[in-house]
Amino acid sequence: MKPLEQLINVEKARLLHELFPQEIPALLEYTANICMTIQEEEQLLRNRWDNGLFTFDVWLSFVREVSNKIGRYGKRLHKQSGLFADQLFDGYLSLYMVHCLNLYTGVRKHGNRKFVQAVELLFNA
Repeated sequence: MKPLEQLINVEKARLLHELFPQEIPALLEYTANICMTIQEEEQLLRNRWDNGLFTFDVWLSFVREVSNKIGRYGKRLHKQSGLFADQLFDGYLSLYMVHCLNLYTGVRKHGNRKFVQAVELLFNA
């Protein structure tokens, strides 16, 4: 295995999935709900958007792509760490997924302390 600082997001996501497979279904459900909320509140969020890194339209494209992939692959994402990582954490899409992970483990006050620590170590260190 590579040192942590040499892992790319796809590899980190695969490792997270392999270490905590029981957490993935709830994470994906939470992420799908976040996607739905963003799409339902599009105009309000668009008016409040102040992120200088991406336009709201770019962020919305990430939201739609993640939502489509969760819908397309469904429960296969729960069981296949490679599919989960390749489809949801490749390229810029990983920025949105890391955002969802941070919401899921931070804002939500997740109950599995080790999962929260793993997310912090892998994606926020």
